[in-house]
Amino acid sequence: MATYLYAITAAGHPLRLSGISGVGEPAAQLRTVRTKDLCAVVSDAPPQLRAKRRDVAAHQDVQDRLLADGAALPMRFGLVGTDDAQVATVLEQDRDSYLQRLEEVDGCREYHLKVARDEDDLLREIMRESAEVRRLNDRTRENPGAYDDKVALGELISQEVEARHERARSDIVARLAGTAVRTADVEPTKRHFLSVSFLVEREKAAAFSEAVHEEAGQRGDTYDFSLHGPLPPYSFV
Repeated sequence: MATYLYAITAAGHPLRLSGISGVGEPAAQLRTVRTKDLCAVVSDAPPQLRAKRRDVAAHQDVQDRLLADGAALPMRFGLVGTDDAQVATVLEQDRDSYLQRLEEVDGCREYHLKVARDEDDLLREIMRESAEVRRLNDRTRENPGAYDDKVALGELISQEVEARHERARSDIVARLAGTAVRTADVEPTKRHFLSVSFLVEREKAAAFSEAVHEEAGQRGDTYDFSLHGPLPPYSFV
């Protein structure tokens, strides 16, 4: 039977797994696959596994229990190996990489930040600060049939939006990175111009959250900051 993976830990991890169970219906029993230096927490993989609320919660519960007692590399929901033997082979082959990652994330959690900006406010800023945008805008209003000017105006506004988003992205990440161990870019959503994960030490979590709050306050109500965490360090595995 295929093997479902929850997380990888060092061989000496406490592995307090009693009282929790795995994915599937009925819930799968957890077990471990061990090598000399590493351990993978696994179970049988249920057939036709889907991201149902119960299974996602079970997956998360296993990882939370492991992270409460030490470093663990959380696997994404739905990761399945051929069998236990294949899992053991991969643990042995990538031993050094896994051990290095475990050292990096030890004592840390992931915080995911998304930032959006009010589009109307951004457009007003561009109109106020760009003489060329104002010129093209006036020409298209005076001559609604000026197709080339409309195209040029649209392209220029698009370039200005991206340039300002990029400056804001760089500034925000630079201001917050000092309270984080590492950062990892995440693909921005259609609404959010910034989507980034921060690896933060537990004892610095409050300072990091306060830094995000201060940054949001300085930028005002036209910016929408959304912070999620603490999370398992998915983006840094």
